[in-house]
Amino acid sequence: MTENLPSCPECAEAYTYEQGALLVCPMCGHEWTAAAEVSAGPETTGEDAAEGPPVVKDSVGNPLADGDTVTVVKDLKVKGGGGSIKVGTKVRGIRLITDGVGDHDIDATVPGFGRMQLKSGVVKKVV
Repeated sequence: MTENLPSCPECAEAYTYEQGALLVCPMCGHEWTAAAEVSAGPETTGEDAAEGPPVVKDSVGNPLADGDTVTVVKDLKVKGGGGSIKVGTKVRGIRLITDGVGDHDIDATVPGFGRMQLKSGVVKKVV
């Protein structure tokens, strides 16, 4: 290792490694960009919070917007639906919400399941 890498922002473990342009935590599987790590400092101050709505980011730190297409990055069990959403399921036309259940911040129609809310941490933006 040629430099000290930052600890994982999700689980605070120090075992992060670089994989291309991403930083990866082998303990929890969280992926983020080094640029997101650098820019995380100013965003946490109270000054930026008053400027507008919070920026919703996907599992690797890409900012999401209404109408984006995302893919699911891990299998999700659907409560009451009897099944699961598989890795790689493409969800088109998402809508960002602020009043979701718990910390769900995406409203979308998932193929085969219908309308539901998702967490931004389990999706990746399709570029």
